[in-house]
Amino acid sequence: MYQPKPNDFHALIEAMPLCIILHDAQTKEILWANAAALAALGFTLEELTPLKAPDMTRDAPKYRRSVGLRWLEGAARTGQRAIEWCYRSKQGVEILSEAVATLVHLDGRDVLMVQFRDISKEDKVKRDLKRFESRLKAFMQDLAEGVAVLGPEGDIGFISDSGAHLLGSEVHPLMGQNFLAWCDEASRQRLLQKFAHETPEHTPFNVHYQVQRQDGEWRWHDATCRYIEIEDDLVGHLLLFRDVTEQVQAEDARRVSEQKLEYLARYNAMGEMAVAIAHELSQPLAATRNFIEGAVIRLGTAADADQGVTWGLQSAVRQIEHASVIIKSVRDYVVKLEQSEELIDLNELLRETRYFISLRADPSLVRVEVVTSPEPLRVSCEKVLIGQVILNLAFNAIEEMADLPLERRILRIHASAADGVALVRIEDNGRGIQAQAQEKLFDGFFSSKVSGNGIGLALCKNIIGRHRGDIWAQNLEPCGAVFSFSLPLIPPAI
Repeated sequence: MYQPKPNDFHALIEAMPLCIILHDAQTKEILWANAAALAALGFTLEELTPLKAPDMTRDAPKYRRSVGLRWLEGAARTGQRAIEWCYRSKQGVEILSEAVATLVHLDGRDVLMVQFRDISKEDKVKRDLKRFESRLKAFMQDLAEGVAVLGPEGDIGFISDSGAHLLGSEVHPLMGQNFLAWCDEASRQRLLQKFAHETPEHTPFNVHYQVQRQDGEWRWHDATCRYIEIEDDLVGHLLLFRDVTEQVQAEDARRVSEQKLEYLARYNAMGEMAVAIAHELSQPLAATRNFIEGAVIRLGTAADADQGVTWGLQSAVRQIEHASVIIKSVRDYVVKLEQSEELIDLNELLRETRYFISLRADPSLVRVEVVTSPEPLRVSCEKVLIGQVILNLAFNAIEEMADLPLERRILRIHASAADGVALVRIEDNGRGIQAQAQEKLFDGFFSSKVSGNGIGLALCKNIIGRHRGDIWAQNLEPCGAVFSFSLPLIPPAI
């Protein structure tokens, strides 16, 4: 086996690119330096050995000779000590170094072998990196978008401050948590499917999902996602997401508004058709009545006239008169759909609408009870629209009770005055309002029972709101529901 000679070790140290200076362990004086150290410092060995710390280090408090001596003394005592030390070359160039002093026992004396290397470039990189990191953190903190890295099952490997803010939390509690667990089921399955079908090119894709914040509030996010591999510590799907809840809600409101406009257009067309039909029917009905009355007159002059035939014809005339009254009522009711507000007695409006309510209630054997207020209920309103609200609520109640036992088929309509408002209550004995539907009852065409010329609960709320009133619903005990609305009373003129 080859055994290096003592001179070989000297040659090896001289050839090393690492700078080495030997100090006496007792006096701390410089004894020797290798070629790399001499080249870095710009001194010859003869020039270097008599130098002290102030002669070859940066002029700063942290590099005073006393500091250097404590460092070397610590190495002599413990065997090894490291320090960041800034040497100064003969030409005045400052060399920021990482220096390690090691106690070495040689024949005849103990020495401290100081090894140092230039770390000025590394220090600059560190400073630049720290500055960049602080700036990036400041930028990301003010971003409206959140950034997260999710594992294959949705575990959070990284999340930005802005992302944590969008989820209603701080960064630390979210780390390691499952992001997909906070999504609704449809969004969770959609994200998992996207993660599983990752393409080799790692093409980014857009995804829309609903997520529950840490405070329990559900929000909509729009996100761009891409698979990333940053060394070994950050592998997964990079999710850049932003909150679009307000946009989603605005779009939903726009769709509902369009539905209402379409429904109102159909309702207006229905009113025009009713006026046209009423006009067209009035003429043939009048002619039929004239023909029958003429036949009755002729039969009356005949000596052998059959009294049964005469009675039948007179009954037909009465039915035609009844049909004419119905047609006139329909025409008078819908002919002024664009009328402005007028001062009316709400009691009178209830009496007028009772006839139409009975037409719907009688075939279903629903008994109608209307109790008006003993005092006038003077309100300012568009008579047709408020009347339509009454009809719609009453028709809904009739349809709710149509398949119930006869003793429960009772519709009660009450009108009264209280605290400066006129109050109308429409009660049924149906199955009541389900708890989950209570809050959304008047939102966006909730009722599926509207038929004929009903305009839906959402539009009922809109009409009452336009008239400065309020509308609400509640369950009755032991069964049934009551729909109520109020309108401000107009005090009588003095």
